[in-house]
Amino acid sequence: QVQLVESGGGLVQAGGSLRLSCAVSGRTLSISGMGWFRQAPGKEREPVARITWSGGSTYYANSVKGRFTISRDNAKNTVYLQMNILKPEDTAVYYCAAQILFEPGYSYWGQGTQVTVSS
Repeated sequence: QVQLVESGGGLVQAGGSLRLSCAVSGRTLSISGMGWFRQAPGKEREPVARITWSGGSTYYANSVKGRFTISRDNAKNTVYLQMNILKPEDTAVYYCAAQILFEPGYSYWGQGTQVTVSS
């Protein structure tokens, strides 16, 4: 089992920044990658960024490329999403998720944290 707890969401004005954290506990040795997703009201959940657990490879959705940065601190078992130049369309509930070795997709999800960007 892997447990994920997000934090760092809140209300920010357009152009501002937030840093989301995802604390990871449990069977961390079984994790191959971590992802951030978001779901806005009335929309489907979409991928935002991904990082391998080793930290060697990252992926970003085109909508956030150049503004968001995913990183991880393995010593703290924490994954971060630094969000800069926030836009109202970034408003959503943000979730972190864990990929497990030899398992398809994302097997574990956090409870989500709300990010609201005002114009």
